[in-house]
Amino acid sequence: MMRLARSVATAILLLSTTTFGFAANKVIIILDASGSMWAQIDGKPKLEIARESLRTVLQSVPGDDEIGFMAYGHRQKGSCEDIELIVPPQAGSASAISAAADSMKFLGKTPLTAAVKQAAEALKYTEDKATVVLITDGLETCGGDPCALGKELEASGVDFTADVVGFGLTADEGKQIACLAENTGGKYIQASDEKALQEALVETVAAPAPAPAPEPAPAPAPAPEPAKPEFNFMPSVVLAEGGPDVSDNSNAWEIYKANADGTRGDQVMTEYGELKTSLEPGDYIVVGRADEAKVEQKLKVEAGQVYKPLFTLNAGTLIIHPHASQGAEISGEARVDFAYPGGSTTHYGDAKATVPAGEQKVTVQIGAGTVTETVQLAAGQTVEKDIVVGVGHAVLNAYYTAGGDKADNSGMGFEIVKAKKKIDGTRESVEHSYGPDSKFWLPPDDYVAITTFDIAVVEQPFSIKAGDNQDVKVTLDAGVLAMSAPGAYSIEVLSSKKDIEGKRKSLGLSYGDSWQQTIPAGDYVVVRHASDQGQDKETPVTVKAGERAEVTVQ
Repeated sequence: MMRLARSVATAILLLSTTTFGFAANKVIIILDASGSMWAQIDGKPKLEIARESLRTVLQSVPGDDEIGFMAYGHRQKGSCEDIELIVPPQAGSASAISAAADSMKFLGKTPLTAAVKQAAEALKYTEDKATVVLITDGLETCGGDPCALGKELEASGVDFTADVVGFGLTADEGKQIACLAENTGGKYIQASDEKALQEALVETVAAPAPAPAPEPAPAPAPAPEPAKPEFNFMPSVVLAEGGPDVSDNSNAWEIYKANADGTRGDQVMTEYGELKTSLEPGDYIVVGRADEAKVEQKLKVEAGQVYKPLFTLNAGTLIIHPHASQGAEISGEARVDFAYPGGSTTHYGDAKATVPAGEQKVTVQIGAGTVTETVQLAAGQTVEKDIVVGVGHAVLNAYYTAGGDKADNSGMGFEIVKAKKKIDGTRESVEHSYGPDSKFWLPPDDYVAITTFDIAVVEQPFSIKAGDNQDVKVTLDAGVLAMSAPGAYSIEVLSSKKDIEGKRKSLGLSYGDSWQQTIPAGDYVVVRHASDQGQDKETPVTVKAGERAEVTVQ
């Protein structure tokens, strides 16, 4: 099973090599965040394998590649509408995608067809080359038809490709979604065979580049033409009337042919920064933009004329410095959402955005803490603000005994809940994490850390204040029980004490003839279940905190 985990990482790396490597291509990665991702492979949740694979691959992606990140099933249980473009396609998005994946919850259904459709539309697949990489551990559960969608996108897209990674799917299940990739000329990778993926990676990455083609013979010199201006279109853009030009490569130009009815036709070009070009005579629609602010003008180009139009964006610039607490450094883990007149955008860490003038709603999130401020922004104005979320930091680790060995296992889970119970007796869940040194940013409050390690479950209360930096140590008061039952169909662990009806409580069951679990210290009974309807056999065992107990049931 561990081979499967390595294969998934290799599969995503292959996609990054064969797809992400082209700077002209915009890519959106779609991650399955449905509830089935909690299932484990070799004792490790599939969602953690996906997170680690993403983080590893994204470190090798060139910084100028424009990569986005979408997920489904991460906010609501049972909803087929729970699809979100979390990180829009942009250069240098690797850390933002990793942070978004690390903080994501895995709850809902699998609307993979609708998610791929939305990602294609976000990439403007009918206008530009576009690629979607889907990572899913399940099949469509919301009535979509991935095969039909693949044909539709291939027929209507300029150059659309969908690559699909089947995470832990069977061969028969894979056939049901492979058509999505095949119908768009993409790849379907079954993440279950490490050798085949490694060979593909060597072939595509390590193969020597072909020898360059010989230089063509020089073309004959063209006949001299009448002198004409070098350029006939040189636009400029300003944030506000009378303001300086914006020409620091943060602005962009989109030029389209104009249809007879005045609507946009074929795209002619997209350029960044200062633009000097020549346009053929005809009618055009030109869009000038800086970050999130844009304005368009219609233009009629006639032969022999030079055009220098001015585009006024009526926009300003917001610079947000997020802090976890008063006096803390700028947080690189912060998510900064800008809601401006007519739209919204998301940045991470120290954030700067040029947006339309007007009322701006800025929301900063660090871990489980969120704060929102409203800012009035005038055209041409730059507003710089420090926003303090007011959270503390906690690092959680578990120990078999107080002062004993640290439990160092990535399958160990921490759930942070509020200490105060609701009227129905339940507690509000705040954050989840896995493995040692689990980090949490939490608003000031009283909490309980619910630590789950195999059969051992422990609750540890603690409190957080803004600016805290706590090391929370959870004592499991547990040991390790290694069980062997040669020839058994399954092994079951029961409490040693019987209830009033003479029954023992079952604490866990595993199929096969060997099993190892972390378990609270105490007395237990290990039962060997036979596969041939033979008689079950049992053996008592005592587990001591911080120690290993081994038992064989014959």
